[in-house]
Amino acid sequence: MLKEIGSVFSFLTIIPSSNATLENIAKNMYFFPIVGIAIGLLVGLFGFGLSSFLDSLIVSLLVVTSIAIITGIHHTDGLADFADGLMVKGTKDKKLNAMKDLSIGSAGIVAIVLYFISLIITISLTNGFDLFKAIIISEILAKFSMVLMASLGKSASLGSNSPFVVFMKDRKKLTTAFIITIIPVIVIGETAGLVMFGVTFVLTIFILSLSTRSFGGITGDVLGATNELTRLASLMVFVSL
Repeated sequence: MLKEIGSVFSFLTIIPSSNATLENIAKNMYFFPIVGIAIGLLVGLFGFGLSSFLDSLIVSLLVVTSIAIITGIHHTDGLADFADGLMVKGTKDKKLNAMKDLSIGSAGIVAIVLYFISLIITISLTNGFDLFKAIIISEILAKFSMVLMASLGKSASLGSNSPFVVFMKDRKKLTTAFIITIIPVIVIGETAGLVMFGVTFVLTIFILSLSTRSFGGITGDVLGATNELTRLASLMVFVSL
């Protein structure tokens, strides 16, 4: 099992693994929330420590930077491509081609800028142990949202997303991912955690519906964008409660 979890870590973080084939990662996608727990613990403790002697805005900037470094900004690129695809007028194929374009369009640039500004401001609104809780819960939920989307969605086109969609049609795997997610979310976040989970679920379904209507299904970029957007949304909910 450690090898399987290791392959998932290599996909979601900069940690390398010799077992990180696309098929192995897709088979073990239901372990994504475990990676969320690990990232949340690492970054959350980092932010918690810094918040005792640094201004909240500086702490937030350093926390966001650490997330970007640990994850390799892998899914942020998906958010940019997702925005570019949505903004293109025309057929589903034309929108899909815009997402596959290696260059980032104006919509993608605006999406990334707004995302990071919003993330920094939101995280700066909390500190101390609350900051730790917010980060760990949001990371777990961000990873679960991808599992949920792959389980419920269909591939818009044959690509890197296809194995994830195929393997996550196993309801036992979705149930396992749900259990891994909901236990720490309730234990750490209590009522706030449940609200964050509810918002994550609704937002994931909304993005799935939007993607299906715009592209005919989901892609790897859509999964990445979901990770980023649900992270931000859950953090916004936490600081608002």
